[in-house]
Amino acid sequence: MSKFEKIVLGITGGSHLSVHALMLALPSLIPILRNEFNAGLDTLGLVVTVSAFMFGVGAIPAGWAERKLGGRALLIFYLVGSGVSALLVSVSSSLFIMVIGLGCMGFFCSIYHPAGLTLISHRVNALTKGMAVHGIFGTVGSAAGPIMATALAALISWRASYAFLGIFNIILAITTLIAIPKRKQDDEEEKIENKVEKTNRPALIYFYITNMLMGMAYYGFTTFMPTHFAENTNDFMPFISNTMKAGIFPSLVFLAGIIGQLMGGRLGSLYNRPKMLMVIVAVNIPFLLFMGYSSDVWLVVFSLFMGMAYFSNQPISNTLIAEFTHSANRGLGYGISFFLSFGIGSLAAGFGGFIAESQGVAAVFPVMGFLLIPALFTSYMIIRKS
Repeated sequence: MSKFEKIVLGITGGSHLSVHALMLALPSLIPILRNEFNAGLDTLGLVVTVSAFMFGVGAIPAGWAERKLGGRALLIFYLVGSGVSALLVSVSSSLFIMVIGLGCMGFFCSIYHPAGLTLISHRVNALTKGMAVHGIFGTVGSAAGPIMATALAALISWRASYAFLGIFNIILAITTLIAIPKRKQDDEEEKIENKVEKTNRPALIYFYITNMLMGMAYYGFTTFMPTHFAENTNDFMPFISNTMKAGIFPSLVFLAGIIGQLMGGRLGSLYNRPKMLMVIVAVNIPFLLFMGYSSDVWLVVFSLFMGMAYFSNQPISNTLIAEFTHSANRGLGYGISFFLSFGIGSLAAGFGGFIAESQGVAAVFPVMGFLLIPALFTSYMIIRKS
């Protein structure tokens, strides 16, 4: 791997880490926010949906803009905008102001994936391996978000986590400005690797539907997993407070996702990627069911396996987009994918909140498992059309 490829993975990896730390701090803070704002799980589920929907909805224009402006400009725009928005959340004095800040933060965060993933797909030759490394950074961020949020909430305030991440992104923006020089036409965009001359539309459509359903399952289990742990692990490690359990256990699940990233990168390099995607979808379903019908140590164990199962899809999915889309339209291809996964997928946080409020938080997980059953068909169709 060349020095420039390592720089690309380092910069995009750090940005990917901060994206997921920002977006996954909120679910672990739900038990605290319920008390501070006197809000139910249905209301807070909708708050997550607002932030997450903006995280998805901005991905399509970001994918289009990547082709016009280049990855460097969009990367800096994301880092500055999300940093300032996170600082707004940290000083919010009401639920309304917090929602405004979270919505803005979600929109600026939506810029990252189309820019970062297109940059990697154009300049990293070992694409599936590069996607796996990039995914690991994001999974580390996913793990850091919950534990950092709850630890700072216990030590200082829940607002401190957003202040820290906001400052981190602004510093990273300055670093990007210095480390990646401005060019009229970036070398990484002049010399495109992994070139694809024609978009495979039938395979891409079925992939998008599969990815949307996987996104729903993702938001369903990540949004309510912290509360599930806080409420249903009373006999497991009782010396840890429920607030800290809402941060520690989800972080462990996301760290287990790193194993899944490595497995997905390896499997995607050795075997047929569409077939591997279908297998991964199938494996997710029983673990979601087990999460809903277990408690204490078994809940933690099944959740760890769920983390490995879910995150193994990411390097394979991101590589499939590169394979199914024309090289010139790849940024838009990633943008559409992330709109469906994060934008439409975020609706699961909203209706999951109503399920949690009326049926109990454990009921959310089997519903997410049943949502993936149609994804078995659409992933099978990817195999047929690719």
